[in-house]
Amino acid sequence: MLHTFHATRGMVTSPHHLASQAGLDVLKKGGTALEAVVATAATLSAVYPHMTGLGGDAFWLISYPDGRTCVIDACGAAATNASLSLYQSAGHTDIPWRGGLAANSMAGAVSGWQEALCQSAAIKPGLPLSELLKDAIYYAEAGYAVSDSEASLLKEKKAELAHNQAFMAAYAGQEALMRRGEIRRNPALGRTLRSLAEDGLESFYTGRIAHVLAHDLQQAGSPLTPDDFARHKATLTAPLQASIHGATLYNTPPPTQGVASLAILRLFDQLHAPEAESFAHIHGLVEATKKAFLFRNAHVGDPAYMTECAQSFLNDTEQMKSLAASIDMQHAMPWPVPSQQGDTTWMGAIDSNGIAVSMIQSLYFEFGSGVFLPETGILWQNRGSSFRLAEEGWNTLKPGRKPFHTLNPAMARFHDGRCMVYGTMGGEGQPQTQSAIFTRYARYGIPLQQAVTAPRWLLGRTWGAESVSLKMESNFSEALIQQLRLAGHDVELVPPLSSMMGHAGALVRHRCGLIEGAADPRSDGSVAAF
Repeated sequence: MLHTFHATRGMVTSPHHLASQAGLDVLKKGGTALEAVVATAATLSAVYPHMTGLGGDAFWLISYPDGRTCVIDACGAAATNASLSLYQSAGHTDIPWRGGLAANSMAGAVSGWQEALCQSAAIKPGLPLSELLKDAIYYAEAGYAVSDSEASLLKEKKAELAHNQAFMAAYAGQEALMRRGEIRRNPALGRTLRSLAEDGLESFYTGRIAHVLAHDLQQAGSPLTPDDFARHKATLTAPLQASIHGATLYNTPPPTQGVASLAILRLFDQLHAPEAESFAHIHGLVEATKKAFLFRNAHVGDPAYMTECAQSFLNDTEQMKSLAASIDMQHAMPWPVPSQQGDTTWMGAIDSNGIAVSMIQSLYFEFGSGVFLPETGILWQNRGSSFRLAEEGWNTLKPGRKPFHTLNPAMARFHDGRCMVYGTMGGEGQPQTQSAIFTRYARYGIPLQQAVTAPRWLLGRTWGAESVSLKMESNFSEALIQQLRLAGHDVELVPPLSSMMGHAGALVRHRCGLIEGAADPRSDGSVAAF
């Protein structure tokens, strides 16, 4: 029997149990959910370095008990020197996925922490930054047990990361670290976190740390400069939203794919699928995904360059009706569209005052660009490798332009007073896993933990080779799998509880104050509550 965790005073969920505990400790000391998520994110940076870190981007979705909802966009832009000519002169027709030229966009995560703490301080006096970063510093300096996820990915990706000598010396060169349970330390990261605690998070962009980071990045071949650091700032913005039966859904606006996540649920809300885990349920969501991804692939990126408005697309009732009506509930629509990539970490927290946070933080690929910066112990993201080397068009490389992001944290407010925060890692799979969890819980009444644990599917790619098949965990019923194949889906079976399906989580606060939570058995995570 799968049990959903319950509490009344506070709850945190994340893909690593030590990070969840760090967040819970902050709640126990009277911190807000915003402060708890900073502590969780910082600790993940130390104990889950293959997926997240200070060298990546982040997006926050925050719900306040008075009904306000806001987004923190902590996305870094392309370097001022990241021009087409830079890559063309190096003989590239595409931006490389690894190395210095892949580390071509600013890391926004720490600026997101800073903005979140500003928002928290407007509610109540905050805990010292040293307290929020305490666990992260401890695990960086004293060490942590390497997870199975980290060990297996280090072994799998070692050859393509071998270009960075600092990475090999500090990390992959230690063969023991490719085994689960070995102790890994990153004292340089510990020193960086201590420096941030003393000097303030803004020093990541304008202080000594910024100059050290810029120097090491330039040594690695990155086009980022100290001016790019000084220019960066996280922004507070409004969320995307969509109304369905019984709830209002929220997600992050472009440059994220949040519009696709909302569109899937908006379309599925109009389909007839009376039973959970039925052909109509799974097929309907997969077909809604295709419709949503067509809009995403054609239009979504840096909003300064978009020609279509994401919120207007969601608000267009006639267009939504037309798209839903165009879904054939008996046959699969052909799907030759190339998939998006990327991996990340999602975390959530709810405090006793009713503040709820859905946050996602990422390096993009596993271990990001593979550029390890030895003075600071930071791995830099490769989010800018998703830019296209072309003069014009979707997601083309432009200095100062934000890259398209698969990241998108989700939230829902139900008409009965419940507030739900949920999300997952998994690139292309994020909107699909969100739709699975939400519909199971909200439409069909499946308990929260069961909704997260139950078999999942993925149209397209998250880890591994380029693919457009419909990958399904093999513990779906044989009858359902056969129905999907007969309908024309290119079904590919994968083992149950596969990391390919993402590391998801969810928290729900009821009107009465009860909080329930779930963590994904596919991850190393847990729910921490009191």
